[in-house]
Amino acid sequence: MDSETHPPKVVVFDCDGVLVDAVSSWRTLHDAFGTDNGLNLNRFIRGELSDVEFMRSDIQLWKAVRNPIHQDEIFRAYAGVNLMQGAREVVQRLHDEGIYVAIVSAGVDVFVSSIAAMLNVEDWIANGFIFDEEGFLSDEGICRLHASGKGDIIDRLLDMQGFEAAECVSVGDSEMDLSMHVPGSRFIGFNPTRESSLDAFAKANVPVVTVKDLRQILPLLGLSPEE
Repeated sequence: MDSETHPPKVVVFDCDGVLVDAVSSWRTLHDAFGTDNGLNLNRFIRGELSDVEFMRSDIQLWKAVRNPIHQDEIFRAYAGVNLMQGAREVVQRLHDEGIYVAIVSAGVDVFVSSIAAMLNVEDWIANGFIFDEEGFLSDEGICRLHASGKGDIIDRLLDMQGFEAAECVSVGDSEMDLSMHVPGSRFIGFNPTRESSLDAFAKANVPVVTVKDLRQILPLLGLSPEE
């Protein structure tokens, strides 16, 4: 990989498990409501459920515990989620180098937007919820991107901002994030928590950082660990 470790002009991060120390912003809500959608998660990863169907199944489980659910309860559930170690420093370093930073996440928009604002990234996109005029959660989610189709979003971003694929590095933690690896670009696997993710990264022959410290990606970006 040495010949490829020149600094990029754009870095695109997944959010859950990469910029934040939480496997999934959807899982965080399951923990808050005491529910478990692990079976449908496996079906989703296998492609047996669409993004819309998977989001609907999550919401149904939460509403079986508490209905209605106000948006304030959603916000409170995320209060204890922390940034990944090194995330703030890495994004600041990228900004200092003049590198464009974006988040492409299939996570929850109300959460991802707060992380995007906290880190002052240039652009972000995520899936999310529909609330009624009184702030209560509807039965359907909003699908702005498919978890296994993030490459379409990145292609659009590169085109809009005038970047070439060779100038882009994406960072993700799961096998579904490999869709971020658009032809000509680079990809870094970070903090994979499932064996299937490790296997997929190995098969794709991408560099992988297994230490939960985002600063470990800097050498793979062609940047020294310290300025």
